[in-house]
Amino acid sequence: MSIIATIKEKARADKKYILLPEGTEERTVQAARLITDDGIAKVALLGNDEEIKSVADKFNVSLDGVTIIEPEKTAEFTPFVEQFYEMRKAKGVTVEQAEKMMHDTLFYAAMMIKNNMADGMVAGAINTTGNTLRPGLQIIKMAKGISVVSSCFIMEVPNKAFGDDGIMIFGDCAVNPEPTAEQLAAIAISSATTGKVLCGINPRVAMLSFSTKGSAKHDNVDKVRTATELVHSLAPDLMVDGELQADAALVEKVGQLKSPGSPVAGKANVLIFPDLQAGNIGYKLVQRLAGAEAIGPICQGFAKPINDLSRGCSIEDIVSVVAITAVQAQAQA
Repeated sequence: MSIIATIKEKARADKKYILLPEGTEERTVQAARLITDDGIAKVALLGNDEEIKSVADKFNVSLDGVTIIEPEKTAEFTPFVEQFYEMRKAKGVTVEQAEKMMHDTLFYAAMMIKNNMADGMVAGAINTTGNTLRPGLQIIKMAKGISVVSSCFIMEVPNKAFGDDGIMIFGDCAVNPEPTAEQLAAIAISSATTGKVLCGINPRVAMLSFSTKGSAKHDNVDKVRTATELVHSLAPDLMVDGELQADAALVEKVGQLKSPGSPVAGKANVLIFPDLQAGNIGYKLVQRLAGAEAIGPICQGFAKPINDLSRGCSIEDIVSVVAITAVQAQAQA
């Protein structure tokens, strides 16, 4: 069974309520039908009621079992305006601006999640990553002990000698261009959690660099070393080692030569890249040259799950990301 099939199976076992704020978008409406039919989650489409029904009619999609939420018509609209104003007035937000924001389905969905009326949300088919994540940053905020929102990819590598039967986690490959040592530590902890929750792996985290255990001297190496020490302090039960070169992280003979006795070196299943350039290049190389399936980017670090789609996503991509979000919600319940 593929990892995404396993994730869907987990989602079905404890159905969560996932919001789709881009409710009038064609792929999203069609995905809502598939998600409902497959029992992956309970879903709601947010947006203009007539527009959503028009899209459904166009594609001959039944909306039976799919909730439609038109924010302006709900009893919660005015209380949400007042709540958002109180949350953001110190940042200069006026009541009028708060009302305008609640007309935005992305912000309205985040308020529903904040108030425990839903378990998570998925968007990005027609919104930028910034627009999709902003309501989460302003309303839902970070999970306890996590200082930064980040991302990771689940990499399903054909060569099953690596990771856990070919399953690996790569982070951060999509969000933070130049993370600080503190942010890198948070990314490592979040990525390990994602691997455990979604893939069932026992995380062995390698903090990657161009140096292994002081073989090179540079400020960039120092950052990775400091981040590793912070992970040890913040998550003492997590298996983590660094700084490690990629071969030392992946190949046991090399790993044990360069970092003798390490529980991670040569056996890593979570790779933490020092910056976004390395992470983005790294996952794309493995995807293209090794023929790996790259699932993501998966957002992590929010108190409640929010996930961002590619604007070129397929209907099946939306279904898969909703399943991922539902399983994340199970873990955060």
